[in-house]
Amino acid sequence: MPIRVLPDDLIDQIAAGEVIERPASVVKELVENSLDAGARRVEIEIEAGGKRLIEVRDDGAGIVADELSVALARHATSKIASLDDLEAVVSLGFRGEALPSIGSVARLTVTSRPRAAAQAAKLRVDGGQQSEVQPAAHPPGTTIQIRDLFFNVPARRKFLRTDATEQSHILRFVERLALSRPEVAFRVSSGTRTLLDAPATGSGDPARAGALRIARILGEDFVARAYRLTHSAGPVHLEGWIGAPTASRAQGDQQFWFVNGRAVRDRLLMNAVRAGYRDVLYHGRHPAYVLHLSLDPALVDVNAHPQKLEVRFRDSRQIHEFVFRAVERQLAQVAQPSATSAMSTTTFRPGHSGGSLSFPLTTAASPVAPVDPGMPVGDWAMAQAVRDLPTDGIEQPLGTAIAQLHGVYILAQTTDGLILVDMHAAHERVLYERMKLEQGHGVASQLMLEPISIALKAHEIDALLESLPAWERAGFELQRLAPEQLVVRRVPAMLLRYDIAALVREVVQDVATVGGTHHLDSATERLLGSIACRSAIHANRRLNLAEMNALLRQMEQTPRADQCNHGRPTWARLSLRELDQLFLRGR
Repeated sequence: MPIRVLPDDLIDQIAAGEVIERPASVVKELVENSLDAGARRVEIEIEAGGKRLIEVRDDGAGIVADELSVALARHATSKIASLDDLEAVVSLGFRGEALPSIGSVARLTVTSRPRAAAQAAKLRVDGGQQSEVQPAAHPPGTTIQIRDLFFNVPARRKFLRTDATEQSHILRFVERLALSRPEVAFRVSSGTRTLLDAPATGSGDPARAGALRIARILGEDFVARAYRLTHSAGPVHLEGWIGAPTASRAQGDQQFWFVNGRAVRDRLLMNAVRAGYRDVLYHGRHPAYVLHLSLDPALVDVNAHPQKLEVRFRDSRQIHEFVFRAVERQLAQVAQPSATSAMSTTTFRPGHSGGSLSFPLTTAASPVAPVDPGMPVGDWAMAQAVRDLPTDGIEQPLGTAIAQLHGVYILAQTTDGLILVDMHAAHERVLYERMKLEQGHGVASQLMLEPISIALKAHEIDALLESLPAWERAGFELQRLAPEQLVVRRVPAMLLRYDIAALVREVVQDVATVGGTHHLDSATERLLGSIACRSAIHANRRLNLAEMNALLRQMEQTPRADQCNHGRPTWARLSLRELDQLFLRGR
């Protein structure tokens, strides 16, 4: 077949294949145009999941009649005019592909009236064929009606899912856009049913407006269990809400990222948040968050994906570090309140965490030592904490131990209720934070009388050696004896009783699989977490009251004591009022 220039209608359909994947893609492109036009109210009506009808109405700036036909031409846009503009895009749309692409695979009608115009103008496009511009009646703003999507591309139409599935995709897209613009009212309907109604939340306090919109879209429970985050560094600003570790979800369905107001699904940003949760997130769970990243448009490339769902940063490593540290510090901060604050009053429910510990926090040289699991618990060095802390009639935040339940839980009494502590999870966090602190001061380690030889793949050993200094700080001495053979000569003293080879294989495989410096750090801390988990008190270890109180006091001095390093809650609270309700006292 000879080389030839493709006809315009075929070019349009090829472009439509890149931009228009399904009805939700149409809604996204049209609503983004409405937002770029300054709309303060956007109404979307659909039929048959958007396959039969999509109508988007807005009160934006409108399109003058003389430019209506140009707006339907390929690569016609009012948002950029030069390469410099493309390198610093601030609008959601900019390529001039959406309307002509939609018009080539559907029956499109656009009616628009600028605020200063006496009347509106209307233009129809049927499978790429334009009609003449005609006068019409219409309030200021624009209405775009799309009928019979993919009517002339039956192969594409066959790939569409059920009406309910396509409708759910549309709602998810609109929810994302609504979360990015709380000052804009959004409404989605299908026939007589209202599927989404999100009134504008006002232009007052941005934090309050954002919280109201989040509560409307994701539910009040999200806001109730989330922390407000704001962080800036030079031209980069991050703000939004991150869910408490105990509000994590089985799926990543409540993870929303916006870059300069644009909804994106970016792996770098998602990985940065997950790294920030690495010390407190339970295995297999996903954090919930709504985060907005603002930066100089010249520092980000939004022209990296046909549907503009992904972006590229000029300095991706710096952005990753910025986001990761911001999330990590915020999560640490909520577990490190001021010394004058009182314990949070959190209602206890089955599976509900006790909230943030609110008491003085000490991180320097806490009197806790690694525990040999075979050693009597009373020999702990951490028991010294009971004698060191003041007892002049001031009740400790976690109360006074009164019993051990089923060899698993510590029961402690406070003046206003009962505290329940998972002793293994709590001790695990105490040991983990101690080992992290010790990394900079030298971890107690033991030279092996007989080195341990471990068979690994060559690339796994390569990945391990890249992070060798971190292993050494954790108390290991490792050496490569052959391309696929590793030898362990020194290990942390507290790990002498355990299967070193199995532990090293597990961590090395994680490092080799994930890669990246931040993930190497994560793998090293995951190693420390594994050590802490293996060394912590296990079920059915009998503790006396002094030992229980020692653990409670150490929790009060430990960062992130609300969760173990797997993200499970370590304690919960039952108030006297709730106890009275259980027994109908006072009724």
